[in-house]
Amino acid sequence: MRAAGRISQRALRLAGAAVEPGVSTAELDSIVRKYIEEQGATPSFLGYGGFPASACISVNNVVIHGIPKEDCILKQGDIVSIDVGAYFEGFHGDNAWTFPCGDITDEAAALLNATKNAMFEGIKAAKAGGRVGDIGYAVQRYAELRSYSVVRDFTGHGVGAKLHEAPNVPNYGTPGRGPALMPGMVIAIEPMVNMGTHKVKVLRDKWTTITADGKLSAHFEHTVAVTPEGPVILTDAD
Repeated sequence: MRAAGRISQRALRLAGAAVEPGVSTAELDSIVRKYIEEQGATPSFLGYGGFPASACISVNNVVIHGIPKEDCILKQGDIVSIDVGAYFEGFHGDNAWTFPCGDITDEAAALLNATKNAMFEGIKAAKAGGRVGDIGYAVQRYAELRSYSVVRDFTGHGVGAKLHEAPNVPNYGTPGRGPALMPGMVIAIEPMVNMGTHKVKVLRDKWTTITADGKLSAHFEHTVAVTPEGPVILTDAD
């Protein structure tokens, strides 16, 4: 799983490095697919449930599951969430990051920073002997103390031989509640944090999910193993 995670992370970084004004989201998707396939792996998302691309690329008020398109051209000030999975030797690695396109507003930068930090707070709580609710509480508390909201209609999840496995890992919760965290479990911790309401709506394509109020959303994700020594990030290319 560490190998799958590294491939997924490196593909994500390559796409993130290409985020700049004038680039289409389809170009970013091509970068992801090319790198993953060059490593002898398969893009986890391509064809998954009928999804037509190798990466989910979500711009500004798109929360998740944005479909890359040739006519979706990035502009200065956009924030661009890229979600990438790679399937390698029987296992998946799944990760996401939100990148600034050129100079972004202080408000947008603060949202990105808070969402990333909320993810790491969740990762710190992924301890053997704990509960899934510990993770959700850590994420929710960090985001809400900064006046943001966490999306409730979509959650993190187990990762392994399948891209989505039990348990669900919500970005909200109560400490000490939910499924037990046991050594050997691997989960995707992925806060989706909105500048306004936590409510979202899915567009007619049945994939693209946007904030209900049109405000910005950010998305960060790592695949994390629960071990006796503490959480280990598997989607780490270093």
